[in-house]
Amino acid sequence: MDSINIKGLEVFAHHGVYREENVLGQKFVVDVSMQVSTREAGRSDDIRKSVNYGSVCDDIQKVMKNRNYKLIETVAEEIADMILLTYDDVRGVNVTVKKPWAPVMVHVDTVSVSISRKKHTAYLGLGSNIGDRESYLDMAIDELNKDKYTKVTRVSDFIETEPYGGVGQDDFLNGCLKLRTLLYPYELLAELNRIEKEAGRERIIHWGPRTLDLDIIFYDDLVLEEVDLCIPHVEMHKRKFVLEPLGEIAPYKRHPINGKRVCEMLAELNEKEN
Repeated sequence: MDSINIKGLEVFAHHGVYREENVLGQKFVVDVSMQVSTREAGRSDDIRKSVNYGSVCDDIQKVMKNRNYKLIETVAEEIADMILLTYDDVRGVNVTVKKPWAPVMVHVDTVSVSISRKKHTAYLGLGSNIGDRESYLDMAIDELNKDKYTKVTRVSDFIETEPYGGVGQDDFLNGCLKLRTLLYPYELLAELNRIEKEAGRERIIHWGPRTLDLDIIFYDDLVLEEVDLCIPHVEMHKRKFVLEPLGEIAPYKRHPINGKRVCEMLAELNEKEN
């Protein structure tokens, strides 16, 4: 991936744990490397096809001057968020915030924090079998789009499905969506749980009826196996109500463990049923 780099941007701002730092202020130095394709801009010699590094510098100064933070860790996160949320073409960013002459009891030239952040792609499964099912699914999509760190980019058609798991209940309305997010997996899970709670979901019966069910199916090509979160979803290859809508929006997405595409897993499941 190409990159556009800014090195040694000096900003006078007021960040620090001590009162004097917040009152008197001091110089900070920022380095930024943005992962972005420069091919189209380079071919056309058109700045509109690129990321304007002058604008990025101005925006970094605004982030650092508009509010005081105790930690340069927070300053770095705010800069990374601003760049990724403001500049659509930037896929990832490395940010270093340096604090020269930091007020510690030993001599140091500079204390710095460096972070790497990027945009992630997640696929979610949606389901509801209580009340106005379609309204609950639409509500979930709206809530995800309200969060500045998440943006729904594709949504499948909703399909009617029979309950899974042997619990007697009404039929479900299911679908899948594609999400661009800055949230890490557990942060995304917390947001999904919040939305489910907002919809009145109660976790009483395993695989039981619910107003809203939101599951992380894929998160980039991540493989995560924890007690409270498994990615890819461990049951996805067995569930037609996941594979069918997922196949509509991402038929060629490969499972990072078994290497099979969604369309292949769906075909295998259909063959087993016939």
